[in-house]
Amino acid sequence: MVASVPALLPRVSRPARLLAATQDLAVGAVVSPLALGDLLADGGFTPADPVDKHGEFCIRGGVVDFFPAGESHPLRVEFVGDMVESLRRFDPGSQRSMALLDRAAVVPLRDTFDDADSGDDPAWDRGASVFDYLVGSPMRIVVQDSEACAARADRQLEQLDRTYRTAMDGGRSVEPPAALALTQDEIAKHLAPAARLETLGFDDDAGGARRVSCEPAVSFHGRLGDWAAEVRTTRDAGETQLFIASTAGRAERVGELLEEYDLRAVSVDRAEMTSAAWLLVATGQLSRGFRLPEAGLRIHAEADLFAEPRSASRPPATRSFLSNLRDLKVGHHVVHVDHGIGVFVGLKRMAVGDAAHELMEIRYDGGDKLFVPVDQLDLVQKYTGSQRPALDRLGGTSWERAKTRVRKAMRDMAQELLRLYAARRAVTGHSFAADTHWQEEFEAAFEYELTPDQATAVADVKRDMEAPEPMDRLLCGDVGYGKTEVALRAAFKAVMDGKQVALLAPTTVLVFQHFKTIVGRFAAFPIRIEMVSRFRSRAEQTAILKDVAAGRVDVIIGTHRLLSKDVRFHDLGLLVVDEEQRFGVAHKERIKRLRHKVDVLTMTATPIPRTLNMSLMGIRDMSIIETPPRDRLSIQTNVVKFDVPVLARAIRTELERGGQVYFVHNRIENIASVAEMVRRIVPEARLAVAHGRSGEADLERIMIDFVARAYDVLLSTTIIENGLDIPNVNTIIVNHAERYGLSQLYQLRGRVGRSARRAYAYLLVPPADNLSQVARQRLAAIKEFSSLGSGFRVAALDLEIRGAGNLLGAQQSGHIEAIGFDMYLKLLEETVRELKGEPPEDDQRAAVNLGVDLRIDEQYIVETNQRLALYRRLAATRDEQALAAVLDEVGDRYGPPPPSVRRLAEYGRIRILADRMGADAVDRERHLLVIRFGDRARIEPARLISFVQTRPAVTLTPPAVIRIDLDALGPSGAEAGAAAGGSVLQPIEAVLRELSGGA
Repeated sequence: MVASVPALLPRVSRPARLLAATQDLAVGAVVSPLALGDLLADGGFTPADPVDKHGEFCIRGGVVDFFPAGESHPLRVEFVGDMVESLRRFDPGSQRSMALLDRAAVVPLRDTFDDADSGDDPAWDRGASVFDYLVGSPMRIVVQDSEACAARADRQLEQLDRTYRTAMDGGRSVEPPAALALTQDEIAKHLAPAARLETLGFDDDAGGARRVSCEPAVSFHGRLGDWAAEVRTTRDAGETQLFIASTAGRAERVGELLEEYDLRAVSVDRAEMTSAAWLLVATGQLSRGFRLPEAGLRIHAEADLFAEPRSASRPPATRSFLSNLRDLKVGHHVVHVDHGIGVFVGLKRMAVGDAAHELMEIRYDGGDKLFVPVDQLDLVQKYTGSQRPALDRLGGTSWERAKTRVRKAMRDMAQELLRLYAARRAVTGHSFAADTHWQEEFEAAFEYELTPDQATAVADVKRDMEAPEPMDRLLCGDVGYGKTEVALRAAFKAVMDGKQVALLAPTTVLVFQHFKTIVGRFAAFPIRIEMVSRFRSRAEQTAILKDVAAGRVDVIIGTHRLLSKDVRFHDLGLLVVDEEQRFGVAHKERIKRLRHKVDVLTMTATPIPRTLNMSLMGIRDMSIIETPPRDRLSIQTNVVKFDVPVLARAIRTELERGGQVYFVHNRIENIASVAEMVRRIVPEARLAVAHGRSGEADLERIMIDFVARAYDVLLSTTIIENGLDIPNVNTIIVNHAERYGLSQLYQLRGRVGRSARRAYAYLLVPPADNLSQVARQRLAAIKEFSSLGSGFRVAALDLEIRGAGNLLGAQQSGHIEAIGFDMYLKLLEETVRELKGEPPEDDQRAAVNLGVDLRIDEQYIVETNQRLALYRRLAATRDEQALAAVLDEVGDRYGPPPPSVRRLAEYGRIRILADRMGADAVDRERHLLVIRFGDRARIEPARLISFVQTRPAVTLTPPAVIRIDLDALGPSGAEAGAAAGGSVLQPIEAVLRELSGGA
């Protein structure tokens, strides 16, 4: 076990209590799902559905999902009664099972539990320390750098003592430090017999110390020829070499690779042959190799030779803007395609004829109620738009008038979309050449490994650049997910083809950050990079722009200054726009004109709906980076009332771990008084102040010094909002957070957490309870959306909170509020299809009324929103393959479907068959089945005539009504199925399948 000093200090629960929160699971084991759920809750797991992040669990009847901390995938336990029937891993994105397991372990996520012996007055069990878990023989403790460890323990205990005194001064009752952490005497007692391992040994150390020289291994990263030469040289020098492989298969593979270089590898198990081997191979786990010169031993690890493997797990898929009713709550506004905007009241079970149905209840203006059958829930969408839309009246004309008004207004918009699309397809742009060897060298110099989504985005961009028409691609990725690297590879490709590149960013500080990044990445190549911003004097800008026009600058980076009329390019080939939504309408119009001529790559973390929808409509291509960088952690977000002790503790905690702090205060007029307060409460912190009115030279110096860690705290306005990437800054404090928009808070929080270290965000609000409802919503949302990859969800909720505008043009208050975002997109798509001359999609549905129960048992899916989501998915299926896929997923997630779900599936197949024939209605009246056809009928006349003539139980009534006596049907597969105890729906399905010509 390897532990840091802070991890050894806390007092934890006794081993017996921790063991009580642990359980081994195996197929055939007896444990109830509820007992397992209680065990997970006791162990610190939090309920969530779906389970897609570590530390979550969910109980769905006889299925329990949970995501252990040490697993790469969540686990699914399926029960039969109280017996475990199966254990399997599942994918957190698709929620589908992946692999079967024989056994698994439930291990708690915390180390402190309530004391079971404390009686009616519950207390925490802190009767042990980590040292109480270090039992067994032989057991040895090793301390590395004992002086540094002692100093770290002193600082940690001092900080705990300060926090305790602050809490007591504030009148709060808290436990003393000695009850929470070991004392210095206890630590010294436990570590007294420990061996000391010192990185640096001093010459005046006491005798008895043993010095062992050790050297790190060389990393080859796939250069097998160089490694083989190293093996040969080392063997000639007489040193023993050992390779540690993670698996037996990898060990065998290493032997095969060495044979290609006439070298021999032998397993350490075959001791009699080791003398003839160039390399010994063993299986085990070793992060990095090393060399012990005095022992003549060199050990190689897989990571020294091969590129590190990518994680196989995929993050949860980004939630769409379009509603699936999963987050619908009672009181939310919904939109019915035919009846308009109403209020969701809930699900209600009602008798319809002789059958029980579960119906969605919607309340409209005047108190009117609409009950929507579950098989028509695809006609209902959650309303997304302004906060309080006007309700429509059932049977009134307001809804149809609103849709007509929006359709009329969007025709011009749709024509503009089509003009953009046609212009893009008609213009022939520059077709870039394939990658050069310099491109390969540039990409190989990237110090990190691309995530799978980054690699896909790079391939998409290169394919667009090599195509003849101009590229217009939107690159969506959360903050810190590596969008800039994708853009740099595109920029390098453009420069290698003799073209100029312009990078447009919304702020001076972000321009400076991009400039430093690009200069560093392009340093090994003869490429001239310049910047125009406030960090350059007017004379310098004039000279730079003159060189740009003459073609002497390859890459130019700037703010909206690059869009000025006096800027001329010699041969612009690529325009990269960072955070396009931060530019004004006039700037966007200038960018729009450039799109007809050059390749454009736009980067954003929180796309506005207008931008996103243009991508969905095919006007702009889109690449999405959803995979977080390796070891990236979510940011812990705290909304706290302004409190000086809290501020001091937050800053000191970050400084204690060697980090830096952003303090955002967006009022220049009193930022000096805030700086004075910070200096007073944390006098040891080195503070710098930066804002938009700082002189260019001062601002540049401050930013460079802060990156170089000359300052601990940067107090600034929102000039740091976009793009700053300083991995050592992992705490951000935002003063008056209630004044910021949701996307702005998300961007600010994204300035931290850009390394493998846990980051913290403190959103400060006034002590007085005077927050507006909108501010409360935003702060609650930013706290909720703390998981990795939440940018799209933030953009969607921001749309819902602040309302939405039109998808094109300068007007930001449009028609979305009148009909909701989902319906707006649907009408826009219909209008575009109409203007293109394409046939409209057939949205007409057969009315199916078969007099059977249509509901999902609440015992099978307890949560109302999940039943709603499943009802809607089943209603939206248009073919049997999609229906089968939904059923397969339901069985995987919730267990074997009960009769109610199987009946819904049969009903869905009947509806699909009726739609395939173009029937208007299918009704069952006891034993009589009536099928009505209209103008949309798609049944073959010959098949219909044959069906009627060969079955006396079938009659055809003009103009187009088929009546079938189900009881009088002749011998058939359908009749046999019903006789065998099948559902009443089975013979109906068989009849429709025969009529439609389906298999």
